[in-house]
Amino acid sequence: MTEQLYFDHAASAPRRDEVADAMERWQHGVVGNPSGSHRAARDARRAVEEARDEVAAFVGAKPGGVIFTGGGTESCHLAIVGSTLAHRATHDRSVIVTSRVEHDAVLDAAQFAASQYEGVEHRLVDVDAEGVVDLESLRAAIDPDVAVVSVMTVNNETGVCQPLDGVSSIAMGTVPGGVSTHTDAVAAAPWLHLPTVTASMDLISICAHKIGGPVNAGALVMRREVPLLGVVPGGGQERGRRGGTVDVAACVGLATAVRLTQKELVDVNDRVIDLQRKLCAALSFLPGCAITAPAARKVPGTVHVTFEGVASDEVLFLLDQAGVCASAASSCSSGAAITSHVLAAMGVAPERARGSLRLSMGPETTEDEVDQLIAILSSVIYRLDAGA
Repeated sequence: MTEQLYFDHAASAPRRDEVADAMERWQHGVVGNPSGSHRAARDARRAVEEARDEVAAFVGAKPGGVIFTGGGTESCHLAIVGSTLAHRATHDRSVIVTSRVEHDAVLDAAQFAASQYEGVEHRLVDVDAEGVVDLESLRAAIDPDVAVVSVMTVNNETGVCQPLDGVSSIAMGTVPGGVSTHTDAVAAAPWLHLPTVTASMDLISICAHKIGGPVNAGALVMRREVPLLGVVPGGGQERGRRGGTVDVAACVGLATAVRLTQKELVDVNDRVIDLQRKLCAALSFLPGCAITAPAARKVPGTVHVTFEGVASDEVLFLLDQAGVCASAASSCSSGAAITSHVLAAMGVAPERARGSLRLSMGPETTEDEVDQLIAILSSVIYRLDAGA
């Protein structure tokens, strides 16, 4: 059997053993409802509140601001739609402002709100050729009708970091009283110190499975109290902002993952950035290869490239045959043949964008694995180039 080389951490990171161990207690037998009053319920509630403390510290917020959700997509949906519903209660018009390179979780939530609710509009902000938000375009998009501005911390496809302090400054200073801000920090969580880089944002979305935790576990964290209505009615859980019985195991798994991520953050960054440099240097010599956003600040774990004259699905098929797990664009896209809206917004030509490849690493990625990847990918590209 071919050895598996996993270079798709940005899609889903391998689950940590410590996470599985911590969740074990809450996946068998009696698991009390945290909303109850008996001993089993109190044990469950204690576990959830301890997890809330861990998540709050990871983001740099108060525990009361942590709203547990079923993952990053739900967290983004709650931030966008919940902010819009709260704004509509006191305004005739409500505008959602996002960048053009947001994850579909944000874009789809904004488009959903605009299509379902009267008086709601979705405005898109341009980015430059590196995929960085154009702050002047953002400034022009903001007026007193804006309900929320959402700009991701790190792009999930390219790994490019966004200027959140500039985004917040414009959102707060353009109209009297300011505008609520949200950032999708899912792709940033494995690599950046969130209390620092998201300090100026009101709402922060994270999820567990990108940092070695369970799938279907996430949180929307309110750094400051801003208008936000729940979009899932129920029994008043999570301060009325997310109905339904809280999944104790998921909360514990998320908390364990964030604790380990924070503990390892500096060491992992120092090691993986060297692997990123090595990989970029090697790939830049391959025929038709261009490193995406070469001048932008990026997180260490992601290397995104495009190839001229080859298709992503061809590359991915041959890589898979050789035991390499990688992706073309967002892991949530339905297939490699779909054109990346991120690359389109950056002005990448369609014929080049069709040859995109994202290679993403994690804490356990080794130099030997990177060397094997370079050899395999080089063979694949030269084979496809010869057959062109």
